[in-house]
Amino acid sequence: MSAPGTRLAPPPRPGPRATAAALVTVLLAGLLALAAAPPAAAAPVLLSQGRPATASSQENGGTPAGAAVDGDPGTRWSSAFADPQWIQVDLGAPAALSRVDLSWETAYGKAYRIELSGNGTDWTTAYSTANGPGGNESLPVTGTARYVRVYGTTRATGWGYSLWEFQVYGTADGGPALPGGGDLGPNVHVFDPSTPGIQAKLDEVFAQQESAQFGSGRHAFLFKPGTYNGLNAQIGFYTQIAGLGLRPDDTTINGDVTVDAGWFNGNATQNFWRGAEGLALNPVNGTDRWAVAQASSFRRMHVKGGLNLAPNGYGWASGGYIADSKIDGQIGNYSQQQWYTRDSSIGGWSNSVWNQVFSGTEGAPAQAFPEPKYTTLDTTPISREKPYLIWEDNQYKVFAPAKRTDARGTTWANGTPQGERIPLGRFYVVRPGTTAATINQALDQGLHLLFTPGVYHVDRTITVNRAGTIVLGLGLATIVPDNGVTAMRVADVDGVRLAGFLVDAGTANSPTLLEVGPQNASADHSADPTTVQDVYFRVGGAGAGKATTAMVVNNDDTIVDHTWVWRADHGEGVGWETNRADYGVRVYGDDVLATGLFVEHFNKYDVEWFGERGRTIFFQNEKAYDAPNQAAVQDGPYKGYAAYRVDDSVTTHEGWGLGSYCYYNVDPTIRQDHGFRAPVKPGVRFHDLLVVSLGGKGQYEHVINGIGAPTSGTDTVPSTVVSYP
Repeated sequence: MSAPGTRLAPPPRPGPRATAAALVTVLLAGLLALAAAPPAAAAPVLLSQGRPATASSQENGGTPAGAAVDGDPGTRWSSAFADPQWIQVDLGAPAALSRVDLSWETAYGKAYRIELSGNGTDWTTAYSTANGPGGNESLPVTGTARYVRVYGTTRATGWGYSLWEFQVYGTADGGPALPGGGDLGPNVHVFDPSTPGIQAKLDEVFAQQESAQFGSGRHAFLFKPGTYNGLNAQIGFYTQIAGLGLRPDDTTINGDVTVDAGWFNGNATQNFWRGAEGLALNPVNGTDRWAVAQASSFRRMHVKGGLNLAPNGYGWASGGYIADSKIDGQIGNYSQQQWYTRDSSIGGWSNSVWNQVFSGTEGAPAQAFPEPKYTTLDTTPISREKPYLIWEDNQYKVFAPAKRTDARGTTWANGTPQGERIPLGRFYVVRPGTTAATINQALDQGLHLLFTPGVYHVDRTITVNRAGTIVLGLGLATIVPDNGVTAMRVADVDGVRLAGFLVDAGTANSPTLLEVGPQNASADHSADPTTVQDVYFRVGGAGAGKATTAMVVNNDDTIVDHTWVWRADHGEGVGWETNRADYGVRVYGDDVLATGLFVEHFNKYDVEWFGERGRTIFFQNEKAYDAPNQAAVQDGPYKGYAAYRVDDSVTTHEGWGLGSYCYYNVDPTIRQDHGFRAPVKPGVRFHDLLVVSLGGKGQYEHVINGIGAPTSGTDTVPSTVVSYP
């Protein structure tokens, strides 16, 4: 076949006496012509959209540099009213450029240059004009560069320079551009109200996933807006069910979304790794059952009835987390040991076992710790809901909710949720088998990531360098770092959102599994923080795994909203040194907020906090079961590593509703000096702390520092401290 644009003359038709040699000659001529044809050039692609942008100035808070590269023709960058001014974009990697498109607002540049740079410091001019017309300009630009800027020297008006869009086109040096969007793969099951056999598919997947605690199956059920009748969606391991409407009431199930514990003889303490989002439920018997343990989220749900958090028979349960949800009836907590409910509306709450924490929840029980054990904050100081997939205008989009301060109640019950809609075409859809190199190429290209359900082995670190990047997983997508690499790193940039995936340590020790920001990160991200939501960590359980530290938070202003960081106490590859992991979470950034922090079983400290002005609302912990003896957990002069330690250098820190439990089943004689350790300073404060010895397997001497009565006996009675200091 000829290359595009090359036309070959047809060979002469051979007569009856044509020889074989003549035919060969003709064919060779055709092949030579093909070889000589110029190769087809790769089509230029938009490289600048969503990339980091900076400017010499901005007119006001609503006209930042990033607004000129966000793909939205209704937002703009505008400068101060002076000459010269500039705006530049970082393409992430060198690219061969072909053109620059400018869409000017009324305030445009009369004289300006298009400049290129490989390092952001040394610039060359690729285009210049002294008589720019304004409006929409498409400018031919050639050269290879990572950084491109518009440098204005003369304004056309008395205002500044103002661009609706600044678009750079070309081809990346890394090869052809990766496409955005596409098919979500076989393990994303999408339904509309006319889809036949919905219940059969739900039952088929549940049969596979009900007891597959460490299996490789991953599934997401997505329901397009509409009404569905007579369903009971039983949700097993690594299964997500979600509505695709902007609001939960857009997608109604007249039926149930059920989690129970029949597979484990009525014990719900191992009902991990599952989630429900964005649905309205009319439970068949008036009450839905959601008997879960850690790493199971219940977000943007509207239950038009009650919610039972205990398994059938009221056996043990160890959950859990609700956010941005409305429960019209009462929530029956029953046997749930701990629970955190954030920014929701509930019809009531029954019972408390240990730490039951509420923030920003309408209808929450009043503050009552230590009996009943209710910790209630009127609002959540800062929150931003998890991004989620929607079906709108006959296409998939991801909705990225806006940040709220002093939040109370849901984002959706009293109007349209505030946030940004991002077409799926701006996401690279990651499917099983995709390499880390390809994932990084997509990120460098300016795409967000949508991980479809599956298990992903990565041989190099996934590096998120672009401000505003979303990394969203469906169906508990799982990332496994090989060869001891760190699974993912985030740069010191604004607004990254990580959500909905599990990081599972590999067999070679990783120094870290997730790093949010580099060491010594210092940028102020208070206006647009990074969020880590429903991101879970596992060391061991599915096989031997090792990591020195699971998650390190270096960036200031980060929000960690619901995580379970778990060194496995059961499953495969479990032992004091077999799945060694010294630290669960280490926080170095300032002004970090954790809402819903579950961290368990690490060999040393489960949580260490070095940053200033840190805050934690709800913490649940169990110390490592398998410590072989007292000496193995000796922390200098202290018996046992604290579950939650604030460094002596910290002057301001606060926590509400924190609990630590011990169950030293290898050596029940082990004693912990305390569950919590913190400097004695006026700015370091804790509210509603407890420690529990489970069945007398080990004991605590105190709750925090030297404060709080010791635990004793086998009655599993908490020791509490209402206020510290």
